[in-house]
Amino acid sequence: MTLPRLATIAAVVAVLYLGKEVLLPLAIAMLLTFALSPLVTLFRKRGLPMTASVLIVVFLASGMMAVFSLVVASQLSSLARDLPRFQDNILIKLETLKEQGGEGSLIARITDMAGAINAEIGAAIPAEPAGTPAAETPIPVEVVERLSPLDTLTSLVMPLISPVATTGLVIVVVIFMLLEREELRDRFIRLIGAHDLHRTTAMLEEAGSRVGRYLLVQLLVNIIYALPIGVGLWLIGVPNAVLWGLLTLVLRFVPYIGSILSAAFPLFLAFAVSREWSAVLWTAALFIAVETVTSNLIEPWLYGSRTGVSPLAIIISAILWTWIWGPLGLVMSTPLTVCLVVLGRHVPQFELFGILFGDEPVLEPHAHLYQRWLAGDAVESTYRAEEALEEEYLSDYYRNTALPALLLAQTDWSRGVLSTVQETRLAVTALQMVQDLRPYVAEERDENRPDATEAPVVAPGRVVVLGGRGALDDVAAAILAQVLAVEGAEAEAHGHADLAPARLAHLDLPDCRCVILNFLDPSPPRSALLHVRRLKRNHPHLRVGVVIWSLPESTQTGENVAWGLRADAGKLAEAEAIGADFAVTWLEPALLGAVSSEPPRPLPPRDTKLARSLTRRKGGADPAPQG
Repeated sequence: MTLPRLATIAAVVAVLYLGKEVLLPLAIAMLLTFALSPLVTLFRKRGLPMTASVLIVVFLASGMMAVFSLVVASQLSSLARDLPRFQDNILIKLETLKEQGGEGSLIARITDMAGAINAEIGAAIPAEPAGTPAAETPIPVEVVERLSPLDTLTSLVMPLISPVATTGLVIVVVIFMLLEREELRDRFIRLIGAHDLHRTTAMLEEAGSRVGRYLLVQLLVNIIYALPIGVGLWLIGVPNAVLWGLLTLVLRFVPYIGSILSAAFPLFLAFAVSREWSAVLWTAALFIAVETVTSNLIEPWLYGSRTGVSPLAIIISAILWTWIWGPLGLVMSTPLTVCLVVLGRHVPQFELFGILFGDEPVLEPHAHLYQRWLAGDAVESTYRAEEALEEEYLSDYYRNTALPALLLAQTDWSRGVLSTVQETRLAVTALQMVQDLRPYVAEERDENRPDATEAPVVAPGRVVVLGGRGALDDVAAAILAQVLAVEGAEAEAHGHADLAPARLAHLDLPDCRCVILNFLDPSPPRSALLHVRRLKRNHPHLRVGVVIWSLPESTQTGENVAWGLRADAGKLAEAEAIGADFAVTWLEPALLGAVSSEPPRPLPPRDTKLARSLTRRKGGADPAPQG
């Protein structure tokens, strides 16, 4: 992230913080417009004019919010009158806990603190003893500054007018935003991306659908959540059950902690309303049961698509928006962050938000696997592989993810940015992952694959797969051996160190049918390819193949070619000239060459300086180079 971009973000946050009084009502109006737009569209489809549709929808929404506010206000007033009645029950329960926990326990300290608070409250309301003359009671004296009638009216009316005026402003803005939706959309397109109408239109549609769907579905989920809570609290006997049901409906808009906040107040009242503990236990059980059913059944069923924001980003955005705009920012944090994520996906200048807050992977699977190999994390590498194998076959995973990750590692090694220590750690981690995936070979070997083409006929005999030069080649050999085993071949993998003459004898090659050398280097040296001639000279019955791994042309892009992942065609021809029975670059041709029942090619004659000099002495032309 560049310094100018950080400065721009800091400036935007400062503007949002300082312009709270102006920007917060506009943000509320924008989100309400997103939420009410589908209803306006529904009325429009019924044949009503635009103005009538907007006014009906806004009137219904405003009426529901007004009724909600009146009910909450009346319930709060009733609760304030009833609270003094619960004071004795709280102290009795705390004293009981204090006796059970001992004098030095945490409950004892909490009880003493509660008793001190109760004494302070009692002292704040002095009772006049019987028989005390009124003249002996001290009379408090206060100096009151005389205010003009206008100042008095202002101090009384302004606290009431301010929220009412803000609410009215929001309603008016919502009405005009709904009336001029198309005009605002066109202006936004002209401002952001008139040169790319397709991308801008997709961004607006995605933002509107995600935010509108989130708000409406979340409202429906909250209603389904709040109804059993309110009825259950009423049956348990918790005072003002209607109030707690309504507050639960609102607090559930707060991500993650909304359910906890909605349960805290009823639990406290259940603790205070009775001298027994049954009300507290029933209230806790009610919230746990409703939360479990809602989170595991109702929400997955109603949410057809995700918000597109990662869980951690929701928490972080809740903290940031609460700091910027207070409690209303906490409630609005998720839809506001959704808008930023959608903006980041479609507008390059805002890509930062899509990367930081989005829930989609920012690395390709093969790049992520390569990074985990570099870190030496075999556990997560295996876990991610097993997760992918829930949806694809082992050979498909190796073809689409593991082999491209190896090619990426080879490219870094060729460029000199991968140290020997890193290469060794990467190879050990990758081999450990391949070893951990061995159980899937047995599972898939006899599995019916209706969507796959007919498997090649496997010739009898063992297939030995060897690394060509380095540790990365050994990983490719292990992968190819597992894919061959899935196809039904008797395959085993060995490292490049087993190509040494002293160790080659331990491979029991007389009982082997085919040997395959693996190279990730797109241009392996001739000295490495000459292992083909040595193997065929010592074991004429062997079919020897060479795989110089390279992405197929159908999957190559400009980025892949820039990596240097294209095999050297001259090296393939050189391997065949040396004597290889087949020289290929990818998985499927390697499988076909390994399972083929064709006899081995005879070893071609060596092209040496002595042979060329003898030809010249006889007056003939130089023989065609063959290796």
